[in-house]
Amino acid sequence: MKIILVNERGATRSFNFGGLSKALLGLCLLGLPVGAFLLGTNLSVVETDLFDARTAKAWERALRKQQEEIGAADRAAREQLVALTVKLAELQARLTRLDALGERLTAVANLDEGEFQFGTPPALGGPEDPQIAGASELPYQSPGFLDVIDDLSHQIDDRQMQLEMLESLMANLKLEDEQFIAGRPITKGWMSSRYGYRTDPFSGRRTWHKGVDFAGKMGSDVVSVAAGVVTWADERHGYGQLVEINHGNGYSTRYGHNRALEVGLGDVVRKGQVIAQMGSSGRSTGPHVHFEIFKNNRAVDPASYIRRTGR
Repeated sequence: MKIILVNERGATRSFNFGGLSKALLGLCLLGLPVGAFLLGTNLSVVETDLFDARTAKAWERALRKQQEEIGAADRAAREQLVALTVKLAELQARLTRLDALGERLTAVANLDEGEFQFGTPPALGGPEDPQIAGASELPYQSPGFLDVIDDLSHQIDDRQMQLEMLESLMANLKLEDEQFIAGRPITKGWMSSRYGYRTDPFSGRRTWHKGVDFAGKMGSDVVSVAAGVVTWADERHGYGQLVEINHGNGYSTRYGHNRALEVGLGDVVRKGQVIAQMGSSGRSTGPHVHFEIFKNNRAVDPASYIRRTGR
């Protein structure tokens, strides 16, 4: 067997093969396709081993789990957004109610106009701090959702603070009104004797009467003309069953000749509260209440206080 090789320049070269050489060459030529076939088979086996059905199912399960997690995160985010929206609506409703209540209380308390303004934002101000470099050059940023909620919370805190101050002011005004001595010590009856000189009903002599008498039905209500603390609730010479109340600011009142007492020593009484039942105990000619007012430990004419209608 003879093989001739030709190069690029056209030169030739020949090789002669004997019987043994021809057999080896044939084996090589036959082995090439067989080797290629075997190599391809091995590669396909490796590929099949790497990407089999179990691997595909595992990937599918992982993808499905990721999709479920993404869906759960999306639902949670939507639920949180709904909750925040509801919270924002609640805060706005609370702020509206606080403003309405504040305006109503301001009107009821007859406060000076402009002292409490619940319908407008609170007044703010202050000089700019020059030590903060570039503070005035910061770009404007529109408020976010959470910023709106924080702002509403601050507004509600401000309204609550104003309401607490208003409540304290009204409590002081109410306390002053409660302590303001005014009106009659009875609910039914009439004035039977005035303050000053009179003829004593027992001796017939001209004597000084340091209070006023209100006659009425036995057992009718005797009421306090102002708020205060009971400093006497017992029998007392000449007064019979007596109630004495300290109203502060140097004022006190006495209610004598009662049949029964409804309060005790140390009790705190309100204005208009029933403190006793009208009677005729002590030095008395019939059912009535002897009413006295003291200012700085001196008896004064109750007439001007009785004519008061309150603050």
